[in-house]
Amino acid sequence: MSVSLDLLRSFLAVHRAGSVTAAAESLGLSQPTVTAHLKALEAALGRPLFERQARGVHPTAAGDELARRIAEPIDVLQGLVTDELGEPAAATVHLGGPSDFLCDQVLPVLADRIAGGLQLRTRFGLPDDLLDALLAHHLDVVISSTRPRRPGLRVTPLYDETFALVAVPSWLPGAPVSSPEALRRIPLVAYGEEAPIIRRYWRSVFGTRLSRTADLVVPDLRGVLAAVRAGAGMSVLPTYLCEPALRSGELTLLADPELPPLNTLYAVIRADAGPRSAAGVVRDELIRRLSS
Repeated sequence: MSVSLDLLRSFLAVHRAGSVTAAAESLGLSQPTVTAHLKALEAALGRPLFERQARGVHPTAAGDELARRIAEPIDVLQGLVTDELGEPAAATVHLGGPSDFLCDQVLPVLADRIAGGLQLRTRFGLPDDLLDALLAHHLDVVISSTRPRRPGLRVTPLYDETFALVAVPSWLPGAPVSSPEALRRIPLVAYGEEAPIIRRYWRSVFGTRLSRTADLVVPDLRGVLAAVRAGAGMSVLPTYLCEPALRSGELTLLADPELPPLNTLYAVIRADAGPRSAAGVVRDELIRRLSS
């Protein structure tokens, strides 16, 4: 039995997108062409690969098994073809991630590449939105603060960010504290209304829930840092942002746990990006320069 690569590529795109229409757009083919590819592949294999639904398609057990077996080889082959036909470092790379990490860590690391001719466009956002854009080919590389579990992506640990509870020295209630009770009089500066970073710190370090709301909300950690440095209150910040102010004595640690909380950031590209593609080059440079 002979099955062409085009049929398998169309099948894999539909499996990942959950929709014939979306798969056709990603492949640059018409919807009838992709539908014909699926029918031809199902006929060749003698079994249905998808159940047609009102919205999109759902893979059968046979469809899931086929996708599991062919995804990596097809992605590798596609990456090699892209590398051979394209100019790996000439394309504009669209990069997405958290605003503070991109500005403070990623752009300085890529400065030499940009000076050497790399074209770069950046987008800030939350992980789910950025990963949607990556799979839709609107982005080429994403820095994600959560580990993606979606198919069609190549995920690599990039950077372990550690967190510190900081304020100006005048707010320090004596020695670093082991309980949040001594901190109640200090205003709280947070990244978001729900204060997820601070809540996680409270659970991890103090073993209790955060029972207060933020006094100041700034949706950018660089703004949180500026407010804390000005004496507005305390906050939990990644050490890469606040370390210079801690070294200079401008800020101080309000707590000093033996094991501070950490969070792993991931570099994510599409699985079909070749090792010499522009996305692959940028991803590898970030891993080389930022990985612990």
